[in-house]
Amino acid sequence: MTIDVDIDEIENLRRAMLEQLNSSAGERAALEAEHGQVWDTAELQRDFSVESFLAPFVLVRRKSDGKLGTLMFQHMPRYYFDFMGEDE
Repeated sequence: MTIDVDIDEIENLRRAMLEQLNSSAGERAALEAEHGQVWDTAELQRDFSVESFLAPFVLVRRKSDGKLGTLMFQHMPRYYFDFMGEDE
């Protein structure tokens, strides 16, 4: 199976998401209302091992069960949210 992917289009979408997230960066309570659980940097380090970053995404492995997944994050204030496991 071949997947035809336009890398420039994907990169443009990623950059647009990054700009949108950081132009309307929310406080923790607002992010929790929209996305559920939210982590600050110390909480992220407690609950996950970080594999890689490609803003606005971070690839993580959850320490409690080893599940690989992604989180989204905003820069300021720095919060991580919207965990999606690899099979979700």
